[in-house]
Amino acid sequence: MSLDDVEAIKQVKARYFRLMDTKDWDGLAGVFTDDVEIDITSEGAGVVRGVADYMPFIASVLGDVTTVHHGHMPEIELTSATTATGVWAMEDMLRWPDGREMHGYGHYHETYEKVGGAWRIKSSKLTRLRTDLTQASER
Repeated sequence: MSLDDVEAIKQVKARYFRLMDTKDWDGLAGVFTDDVEIDITSEGAGVVRGVADYMPFIASVLGDVTTVHHGHMPEIELTSATTATGVWAMEDMLRWPDGREMHGYGHYHETYEKVGGAWRIKSSKLTRLRTDLTQASER
């Protein structure tokens, strides 16, 4: 296992969180393989395949939502010179313009692929352990 590869994968995931929260959709597209598979069944959205379909989808869902995503304690395993798997503990906080809020906890289960010398997220599945919701009138 190359520690340089593991660190590069950690950097890709760190960029994912930052670019998601800052709504840098073009930058975010760059952390994924073109054929990425995003499984957000736990969010009621099913599976989205391909970065060309995922980016407009995520921009429409979270474009006006203030988000804070944190990833912790990565478990990364290199499975070949160009592939890896990982599990990240996660926490996210979302606030919609109408004042509704969500605070969630769970895990990202991911695969990675080294493309053109750079690691990218090839697949990601979000599983939730807990979700706390606050309605606008409760604030």
